Amino acid sequence: MALLESDTQLEAGDAAPAFELEGADGKTYTLESFADNDALLVVFTCNHCPYAQAKFDLLNEIAAEYDDVAVVGINPNDAEEYPEDSLESMAEFVEDGTVQYDAYLRDDTQEVAQAYGAVCTPDPFLFERADDEAFELAYQGRLDDALNPDDDPSRYHVREAIDAILAGESVDLEWQPSQGCSIKWIDE
Repeated sequence: MALLESDTQLEAGDAAPAFELEGADGKTYTLESFADNDALLVVFTCNHCPYAQAKFDLLNEIAAEYDDVAVVGINPNDAEEYPEDSLESMAEFVEDGTVQYDAYLRDDTQEVAQAYGAVCTPDPFLFERADDEAFELAYQGRLDDALNPDDDPSRYHVREAIDAILAGESVDLEWQPSQGCSIKWIDE
């Protein structure tokens, strides 16, 4: 298992790259599917990585607590080499309640992960809806300060960023990298 830190290619204010991906619920989702929300939290994640698994509960809580924030998990891992990251396995996680986000999407081509510059799972990107209705990057970095799966967090960076957005304030956080398993690229 290769451990990596996030290192985004996007900068604050950049528009969210578009996507059209199949969800674990069988529906197709695009960026516009979440246009009614004030903020969009896109997290590149997967089923099998212990670092990603350790954040399932936090992401479920955020999805439940914030009506104006869409939480979207995107799984880009090579499902041929890692069958536990297949769409079918993702659907099982949704059906058994392990994943309760607004959407859990499969990035089979890995083009979306590449467009965002995602490198690890979890790799979170928080966007705020701008005046022109587009989503712009407000924060990219760790969800909380528990970097290892068994650590207990004492600070929730993503909640601070979400609270700032919903209060109409700028996100005044240092972007500290997320940490997790490397994305399992096709033909590595």
